[in-house]
Amino acid sequence: MASNTNNQEVTGWVGWLGFASFMLLFAGFFNIIEGVADRARSAVFVHSSGYVWVFNFNTWGWTNIIIGVLLVIASLSLLKGGMYGRVFTGLVVVLSMLAAAASIPIYPIWAIIVLIVDALILYAVIVHGHELKAK
Repeated sequence: MASNTNNQEVTGWVGWLGFASFMLLFAGFFNIIEGVADRARSAVFVHSSGYVWVFNFNTWGWTNIIIGVLLVIASLSLLKGGMYGRVFTGLVVVLSMLAAAASIPIYPIWAIIVLIVDALILYAVIVHGHELKAK
């Protein structure tokens, strides 16, 4: 572990925060592309466990576009290392987790992967986010 001039320890999680910022940027662009593609579809019916889920992809497309833009902004604000950037990133990641949980009936494997990556990003930002400012 290295330490900086403020006597705060900087751990290896600073690298994870850089990775988290890159993943947020990547996920944001991917959500924007997915949102544009979703807007081209009309609706889908998913049958699972005796239930029928009806999704309007026009609305879901706009939701993905908005979440994607917010993820890109969160990625850039996380790199600055300020408290507001970390709080904003945490809120946007929670929003992304809710959207992924809502899409489990349509894309179960992809949604679970997104939930796991978002959980790692959220852990890194909450527990080790202060180290970005210290670095």
